[in-house]
Amino acid sequence: MLIRAQRLPMSPFLPQNPIKSNQTLIRCLGGDSVLTQRKLSGITTATPVFQGNPVVTRREIKVERITRKCVGIVGEAEEEEEEKKRGDLVKESVWEQMKEIVKFTGPAMGMWICGPLMSLIDTVVIGQGSSVELAALGPGTVLCDHMSYVFMFLSVATSNMVATSLAKQDKKEAQHQISVLLFVGLVCGLMMLLLTRLFGPWAVTAFTRGKNVDIVPAANTYVQIRGLAWPFILVGLVAQSASLGMKNSWGPLKALAAATIINGLGDTILCLLLGQGIAGAAWATTASQVVSAFMMMDSLNKEGCNAYSFSVPSPQELWKISALAAPVFISIFSKIAFYSFIIYCATSMGTHVLAAHQVMAQTFRMCNVWGEPLSQTAQSFMPEMLYGANRNLPKARTLLKSLMIIGATLGLVLGVIGTSVPGLFPGVYTHDKVIITEMHRLLIPFFMALFALPMTVSLEGTLLAGRDLKFVSSVMSSSFVLGCLTLMFVTRSGYGLIGCWFILVGFQWGRFGLYLRRLLSPGGILNTDEPSPYTVEKIKSI
Repeated sequence: MLIRAQRLPMSPFLPQNPIKSNQTLIRCLGGDSVLTQRKLSGITTATPVFQGNPVVTRREIKVERITRKCVGIVGEAEEEEEEKKRGDLVKESVWEQMKEIVKFTGPAMGMWICGPLMSLIDTVVIGQGSSVELAALGPGTVLCDHMSYVFMFLSVATSNMVATSLAKQDKKEAQHQISVLLFVGLVCGLMMLLLTRLFGPWAVTAFTRGKNVDIVPAANTYVQIRGLAWPFILVGLVAQSASLGMKNSWGPLKALAAATIINGLGDTILCLLLGQGIAGAAWATTASQVVSAFMMMDSLNKEGCNAYSFSVPSPQELWKISALAAPVFISIFSKIAFYSFIIYCATSMGTHVLAAHQVMAQTFRMCNVWGEPLSQTAQSFMPEMLYGANRNLPKARTLLKSLMIIGATLGLVLGVIGTSVPGLFPGVYTHDKVIITEMHRLLIPFFMALFALPMTVSLEGTLLAGRDLKFVSSVMSSSFVLGCLTLMFVTRSGYGLIGCWFILVGFQWGRFGLYLRRLLSPGGILNTDEPSPYTVEKIKSI
C-alpha cells in the first residue's frame, strides 16, 4: 500500500513553540512514532491514499489522542517551570506558604521594630531622670514620630507601584517611578523642616491647651532638633519601600539595625553620661535617622537601581501618584489623628496620667509594628496574584488565610508579652508610684487592642494591594470621627484614661470586622472573576 507524508495544519492543542517541546513529545510517544522522523519545524503524520481504510483511520485517531495528551503535558510542564522561576508565594499548601511569609516578614519585622525602638529607648532613658521631660515626650513624639506616619502614603504608593511594574517585568518603569517618588519625598521633607522651624513652638503650645505649660520648653527642644532629619527620613522611607516592593527585606533591616545601635549609644553617652536630657535624646535619634537614610539608599543601589536619581514628575505622573496616595493619606492621617487625639485628651488629666499614657502608648506602638510586616507582605505579594501576569485568586485567598493564622498567633503572643513588661516590671520605665498605678489600670484594654492589631493590618494590607482604596479610606475616616466624638464624651464624663483606651479597643475591632466582611463578600477583590483595571494580560507568542 502506497503511503505519502502529508503535513497537517497546526492543531489548537499543539504548543506555540513545538521546537522547544519536541524532546518531551518524542519521549512521550515512545521514540518510534512517525512523528519522531519529521523536522522540528512542524508535526506530520502518516496518511494513506485510501482514506476509507478503517485500520489506518483508527491508527490516526490513536496517534492524535496521544499527541494531544503529550502536548497537554508539555504545556503544563512549561507553565510550572515559569511559576517556579517567579519564586513568589504560589504554594498550594498553607504551611508552605506560611514558611515563605516568615522568610520575608522575619527581616521586615525587625525593620519595623527599629523605628519605635528608638523612641522607646528615649522614653526609658528620659524616664530615669525627669518626670517632666518624660511627659514632654508625649507631644514631642506626636509631632515627630506620629507625623512621620502621615507620610506612609509615600511608602504604600512606592511599594504598590514598584511591585506592579515588576509584575509586568518592566524594570525601566520601576526605576523611573522610584526616581519620581524620591523627588516627592525630598520635597515633602524640606517642607516639613520649614514648617517645624516656623510653627513648632505654636504646635507644642496648642497641643497642651495651656495646661502643663512646664513641659512646653522641653517638648519644643525635642521637636526642633528632630525636625532637622525630616528630608532624610522621607527619602529613606521611599528607598526602604522600593526595596520591600522588590521583596528585599534584609537590606532595610541592616540599615535600621545600625540606626538603632547608634541611637542607643548616643542616648547612653549624651543623656546618662553627659546629662543632656531630652536634647541629647533628640540629637541621638536625629543622627541615627540620617545614617539610616544613606544606608537605605545604598541597599537600593545594590538591587540594581539608582537611589540617587531624582526625577521631577510630570503633571500626569503627579495625578497618578495622587490617585493612589490620596485615599491612603486619608486613611493613615485618620489613624494617626485618632492616636494623637487620645494623647490630646490625656494632657488634660495631669502630668502623671500623661506620663503613664506615654509609657503605655510607646509600648503599644512597639508591639504594634510587629504586625506591620504582615501588611507589607500583602502589599508586596498580593499585586501579582490579583492583577499580575499570573493572576490567581485561589492562591491570593490562601495567602490571606496564612496571614490571618500568623496574625492571630502573633497578636496573642504580643498581648501577653506586651502586658507583662509594664505589669510585672514597671521599674524599667519609671519608679514613680503614681505613674505605675495608672499604667496597671490600662493592662486589660491594652491586651484587647493589641490582640486585634496583626489580623487587622493583614486585612488592610490586602485591601491596599487590591487598590480598594476608597473603602479603606471611608472606614478609617468614619472610624476617626466616631472615635473622636466618643473620646470627647468619655473624657467629659470622667471615665479617665482607661475609658480612652477602651475606645481604642472598639476602634481596632470595628475596623477588623468591616475589613473582613469586605474581603469575604462575593464582590470582594478576592472573589470576583472580573479583571481589575490594573490586570496585566499575559502575552503569548504566536
